[in-house]
Amino acid sequence: MGKRHGFSRDERVRRAGNFDRAFREGRRCKGRLMTVRCAPNHLPYSRLGIALGRGWKRSVARNRAKRLLREAFRTHKHALPQGLDVVVAPWSGWGEPTLEAVASELVRLVARAAEELG
Repeated sequence: MGKRHGFSRDERVRRAGNFDRAFREGRRCKGRLMTVRCAPNHLPYSRLGIALGRGWKRSVARNRAKRLLREAFRTHKHALPQGLDVVVAPWSGWGEPTLEAVASELVRLVARAAEELG
């Protein structure tokens, strides 16, 4: 699976079917910066998927949002529940949040969604 603090291919939601399952069967939690959907993946680790809407017109902002979300997941995956597919959809007008703000909201929303899953 890779290094402890790395972000390997195995830790990414890559297939359209997995995204569809998270949107269809997953629990949704909304926050100030993003919406998180979590669905069980029956694996010993959690995976991250990023779904950007059409409101993200500028590539610089779009790529920064993806980088922040990946880094927040990578550095805080030890605090996240295991065995989930986490699909994150950041709000298009989220401004310039810090990594700490993104990470704390990600951890909080994933924990709440996992609690709802049971």
